[in-house]
Amino acid sequence: MRVPSPRSWCATLLAAGVLGACAGTSASTSTSASASGVTAANVSGAGQPGDPAIPERAAAQFPAGWRLPAGQRATFAPQVMAVSNSREASAAAADIMREGGNAVDAAVALGFALAVTWPEAGNIGGGGYTVVRLADGRTAALDYREIAPLAATRDMYLDANGKLTDKSIYGHLASGVPGAVAGLTALLERYGTMPLSKVMQPAIRLARDGFVVDTALATSIERASRMLLRFQRQSPFTPNGTPLATGARLVQPELARTLQAIADQGARAFYSGWVADSLVGEMQRGAEGTTGIITRADLATYAPVWRTPIRTTYRGYALLSMPPSSSGGVTTAEALNVLEQYPSLPAYGSTRWFHLVGSAYQRAFIDRNAKLADPAFVPVPLAQLTSKSYAARLKATIADTRATPTRDLEPLMAQAAREPEHTTHYAVVDARGNAVSTTTTLNNSWGSGVWVRGAGFMLNDEMDDFAAQPGKPNMFGLVQGEANAIQPGKRMLSAMAPTIVLDPRDQVLLVAGAAGGPTIITGTSQVILNVIEHRMTLADAMRAPRIHHQALPDSLTFEAGGVRPTVLDSLRAFGHAMREVRSLVNVNAIMRVKGGWEGQPEPRRSGGAVGY
Repeated sequence: MRVPSPRSWCATLLAAGVLGACAGTSASTSTSASASGVTAANVSGAGQPGDPAIPERAAAQFPAGWRLPAGQRATFAPQVMAVSNSREASAAAADIMREGGNAVDAAVALGFALAVTWPEAGNIGGGGYTVVRLADGRTAALDYREIAPLAATRDMYLDANGKLTDKSIYGHLASGVPGAVAGLTALLERYGTMPLSKVMQPAIRLARDGFVVDTALATSIERASRMLLRFQRQSPFTPNGTPLATGARLVQPELARTLQAIADQGARAFYSGWVADSLVGEMQRGAEGTTGIITRADLATYAPVWRTPIRTTYRGYALLSMPPSSSGGVTTAEALNVLEQYPSLPAYGSTRWFHLVGSAYQRAFIDRNAKLADPAFVPVPLAQLTSKSYAARLKATIADTRATPTRDLEPLMAQAAREPEHTTHYAVVDARGNAVSTTTTLNNSWGSGVWVRGAGFMLNDEMDDFAAQPGKPNMFGLVQGEANAIQPGKRMLSAMAPTIVLDPRDQVLLVAGAAGGPTIITGTSQVILNVIEHRMTLADAMRAPRIHHQALPDSLTFEAGGVRPTVLDSLRAFGHAMREVRSLVNVNAIMRVKGGWEGQPEPRRSGGAVGY
């Protein structure tokens, strides 16, 4: 997100009390990313040849018009690494590990810090998913997705004429019951080594003492200010009704008070007591004649769910990812299983590469859209969708030189749910080899636009991820399936795909995930493909042009300048409808290299990789 200079960044962090974040070059490294490229610091020893467990990387070649040139270097650190869309939050994680914490302690510290420094998506008013792989081989997946309040009804977003309104997107009625605090505290309790009061200190300091607003944050606040002011006269982001400008200091005393209460009392401070009273009071206060429906009973009964990670393989590498209520793991596994049916993939960026990869995504999304939902409410055919034999049958439907219309593959399929792009992903690894992959979200940028007065945090608009009107187009022209209809206590389907990749020796190779709605799945899996199939460096794997196909709309989406003109002509001749966008998906990732780890925040956005 924000891209200050290293000098101003260090001053900001030290002023906020994030110790160790700006240590000497032998102990700490960092990188920031922006649309113009990557600046790496202290990259030494990364990717050196000679270790048989780490295949040598191949030089990547991108189209001449592509804006992110190949051959850059990611940040290297020999022991630990944390990567997120907020450099301050990544530094908080590295600091916790420097003080003796493991990757889980650091990930929890990072998650709470994001609620302060990445307010458009980092949160305690939303939810998410975490995949863990410990050095001793244990794995876990934690689902702390928001749920529909007990008062939710199937048709709650339709007006008197049966027309879909925008109340699932904006305002007090749009929020599901938040799960982030319950999830982060449960994760720490089971696998962390430090007390909650310790790992939350960086977040509390950043909220209490503040940090300097840079251009990116100021721009985000400016863009959101009309929505924010629609539901409250002012907030820390819009004091006196005016958006904070570049160079201002963002101080969030109410959020600091909430975070301190959580640090002192655990999750119960959020789900009962004065914080819960503030949230419920905000619901009852409402705006524009509409009140919310989250009650103290909703908060008191919320619980995260421990699940078994989906474990699949691709060419001898194992992938650990999220099962439903997220669709990310299943859909990624299905698409990669289809591609694995080919002895090898065509050259990256060739016509057949785009055709085969896009066709695999198209088929996986047909199943995703029709068959996946909260498993507590809908039977989900996991075994079928993740099986190699099923993938072989799907592969047989892909013609070598012709696109297959989605309507011919599945006439009764449901279209992809609308899932906005303002989620965020972070990855952490420690010196012992523990790894954590987390994706968290408010849904839309700045969530529902509602800021909880007295408690200081933004609320999500995750109710929009349900099928508000099953079987009929919503206001965006998308049709969603019955499986994802609104029901009280149900988790809305997600595309989040936090993933950990293990090499053939069962060691952590890659920790990755993304923000971007349905493009999370395609973006994360393409980074994996680039590393495993095309042997790219992490920096190149992240900078490579991306594509997306989600079945309907029936088009192959590509990044401007990312497809060679002759390839574009050939894909159209194959029958692909081609849709150009500026950029696709916001990925953050860590990869094991010789002598340590490389971390790479999204080069299309901004963020930080911090390690030592």
